[in-house]
Amino acid sequence: MEQERPDEPVGVEIAPGVRVPEAALRFSFAAASGPGGQNVNKRSTKAILRLALSDIPVSERVRTRIRRLGSGWLTGEDGELLIMADEHRSQRRNKDACLERLRALLVQALVPPKPRIATRPGRGAIERRLREKRERSQRKNRRREDHDEG
Repeated sequence: MEQERPDEPVGVEIAPGVRVPEAALRFSFAAASGPGGQNVNKRSTKAILRLALSDIPVSERVRTRIRRLGSGWLTGEDGELLIMADEHRSQRRNKDACLERLRALLVQALVPPKPRIATRPGRGAIERRLREKRERSQRKNRRREDHDEG
């Protein structure tokens, strides 16, 4: 019988500094459509990971970024993440692939976006744009004049 040590952190580390209780990671398995030959017809190797957003111990800002970045995996507004993998022939490797996708999402969401610094176009760029605009207008006017006479 395994006893929990007080100095050992609880849960599964899914990203640097982010631990989730093991019970929060709910896996189910289904018949896969990927590689495996006849094995596909006999085994349920497709891994499906469900994880409620509220079970991830991160700030509300990070949670908002997770919603934006993982929108394709979200079920409902506050719902849960639903991550699937069926590219491998074994349950274990597909389960690991689900966890790896979750890790990648969290690592990406943990990095705050670089703030945009508003800039103005240089004088040369403004002058080029206006010159090209004038030339385009003149070209169209010349076409109109040719068309009216013919």
